[in-house]
Amino acid sequence: MRLSELTKGDRAIILKIDTNELLKQRLVSFGVARGSELTIEACSIAKQTVEILVDGTLIGLRRSEAVDIEVEKIDGND
Repeated sequence: MRLSELTKGDRAIILKIDTNELLKQRLVSFGVARGSELTIEACSIAKQTVEILVDGTLIGLRRSEAVDIEVEKIDGND
């Protein structure tokens, strides 16, 4: 599943970031790395941007960035 497929309130674990090294380094500097848990805080109309919370940091991503991040959704019953 891709990060871009999640909706507000969903939680997930990052499995893989499949993008260029420059963007990958930028994401990792914000805590967006394999194994990190995130929560979707907000999505813009038409899901062109997504706001995620990772380790207490709120990060905005473009849809083009979110589609490159593979995640595993966490069941809300955990």
